[in-house]
Amino acid sequence: MILKQAEKYLNESERLKLAKKFVEGAIQNMLKVLNYYENRGKDLTYHIENIENLKKRIPESKSVEELMAYEGNCKGYYYQAFDIIIGKEEFLFSSRTRQPPKNRLNALISFGNSLLYSVVLSEIYKTHLDPRIGFLHTANFRRFSLNLDVAEIFKPIVTDRVIFTLLNKNMITEKDFSEHLGGIYLKEKGQKNFVEKFDERLRATISDKGLGRNISYRSIIRRELYKIEKDLMGDGEYKPFVARW
Repeated sequence: MILKQAEKYLNESERLKLAKKFVEGAIQNMLKVLNYYENRGKDLTYHIENIENLKKRIPESKSVEELMAYEGNCKGYYYQAFDIIIGKEEFLFSSRTRQPPKNRLNALISFGNSLLYSVVLSEIYKTHLDPRIGFLHTANFRRFSLNLDVAEIFKPIVTDRVIFTLLNKNMITEKDFSEHLGGIYLKEKGQKNFVEKFDERLRATISDKGLGRNISYRSIIRRELYKIEKDLMGDGEYKPFVARW
């Protein structure tokens, strides 16, 4: 399996083909989230339309770098929509900042994404895949990259939905943050609340028509990895998970 994974990574066209799948899945799930809140009275038409237009250009990407640029532009519009969805001045987005996060919303995004990266990595260890060999994220400068690839698909429907729930229900407030070394971070109580809701989200189940039963989001992540394995072995083309709600 590792040999097949490395072969696909080293084949530029094959790597790009699989990388596009991760981006397509991520963008589709961003749109699912935005449409969900659009249908609940939030005016997100501007953001949805711009992302839809950018999504059409994904197949035209000639390199992974160009592909990531399109994804970055989509994320720009997507994150702008957070202010409308959340509607709280103390949690304005402004811009995406990392290492360190510069405001409360960025602190939540970074904390939630780090949890998701760990979950995906733990599921990778239950497969024959090598977490060091990703396709969208380069394998040259990170210890692990495949978990980052797969996490892109699930950030909108796991991490971001948890953030919206916590803020809209006032389960995390501005009092749950502190400033340290030029960054804004969640305090211990806020982290505990986030982890509880995050774990609850992973245990939540949705109906799977193919299996004829309900399946948890954690199980969906593991199944996503099995689908990647089948693609690498030539047993079927990988298609990313897209939420159906």
